[in-house]
Amino acid sequence: MAKTNLLPEDGYRELLEGLKQQIRTAQVKAALSVNRELILLYWHIGREILSRQQTEGWGSKVITRLAQDLKCEFPDAKGFSARNLKYMRALADAYSDEQIVLRVIAQIPWGHNQTLLNKLDSQEQRLWYATETIKNGWSRPILTAQIETDLYQHEHGAVTNFEHTLPPTQSELARGVLKDPYNFEFLTIAKDAETLDLKRALVDHLRDFLLELGFGFSFVGQNYHISVDDQDFYLDMLFYHFRLRCFVVVQLELGEFQPEHSGRMNFYLSAVDDQERGESDQPTIGIILCKSKGKTIVDYSLRHLQNPIAVTTHKLPSAEQLQSELDNAIQMIKGTDNIGEVTEC
Repeated sequence: MAKTNLLPEDGYRELLEGLKQQIRTAQVKAALSVNRELILLYWHIGREILSRQQTEGWGSKVITRLAQDLKCEFPDAKGFSARNLKYMRALADAYSDEQIVLRVIAQIPWGHNQTLLNKLDSQEQRLWYATETIKNGWSRPILTAQIETDLYQHEHGAVTNFEHTLPPTQSELARGVLKDPYNFEFLTIAKDAETLDLKRALVDHLRDFLLELGFGFSFVGQNYHISVDDQDFYLDMLFYHFRLRCFVVVQLELGEFQPEHSGRMNFYLSAVDDQERGESDQPTIGIILCKSKGKTIVDYSLRHLQNPIAVTTHKLPSAEQLQSELDNAIQMIKGTDNIGEVTEC
């Protein structure tokens, strides 16, 4: 008599896959719970060490002694080496608020926290990278790579609408070429200079300007002329970026960003796309360089525009730097005047 198949293959596989998913979810939750308690324990240990060193003047040798005594008491436990105790102290020193530790820091592994402590000095940046790690599931090597490529600066520096106006790959590449601020300290222009002076100075120092912009930018022209409905318009500077394969319009502003700047840039980009862009070129990108910017104002100004625009800032030389440059120039002139003088004996 043939046996009846009481476990239909399709039904069994569905059951198995469902149970496997539940087990994995439970394992992840358990691991997160263990990690959270471990990080919190490390923070409390670090806070005790830090407090005793600050209030009772204990030196660094206490950490070595603690490591030896804890190892004797908990021989099977890992994590109580002198090196790790120093990290615990650094953790408590970096985050004084237990709620911050619970909400963010305790949600990522200890190795990730060590990386943040090793590579970053700013609590704001550490918390940002920790939050992004939680959101994106970064491994420790990926976290390290993101810090070394200065992702925080790219994300928190220039404000753009690239995410909504460019394909994902092009958007990521375009964000990667931006800086904030751009350092124009190689210029020697007066503090009360006008925008025209800044434009002329950048052209006079074009090599330095290109180096500051970064790899891939090729200069096309200054005050680049376009004509629309028999009216003449002039772009401050036009570049072509070989890696992005697109034109880049740069507009220079000495003051704070204003909403009308984005409208004018949007107009310029539409004109360049129609008049200059080739079939193989990507959409033209605009960069507005200003002295300062309000993030919310920029967000509102770019939100519904169809062309890709970035707003970033520039850093001009300080009065002290300009005076130093002037002093050096005077000394050079004096030195030149003295050449050929004969000293009488």
